[in-house]
Amino acid sequence: MSGEFTFLGDRLNFVKAHTKVTLSLPEPLLRRFRVYAASRNESMTSLMVKAIRALMDGEPDREKAKRRFLGRLTEGRNLGTHGKIPWGRGEIHER
Repeated sequence: MSGEFTFLGDRLNFVKAHTKVTLSLPEPLLRRFRVYAASRNESMTSLMVKAIRALMDGEPDREKAKRRFLGRLTEGRNLGTHGKIPWGRGEIHER
């Protein structure tokens, strides 16, 4: 089997079977999830696949943002002083 089927000129890719997993969910959440899936005419499995993919796809953005933030912390902001402080403590805190 090549993994592809042809029917009336359309190309369908062979889909591998899903692996079953067991989840432990609070009963009220499970009830709401069933109603949610049914109201959208989707299976709970397809909704879980979408949710997990969205979480996984969002991870690179989160990592990029974290690296940018940490880079700003180590580099500091450009205050136009070129790393030198032209004033002394006495000038700031006149007594």
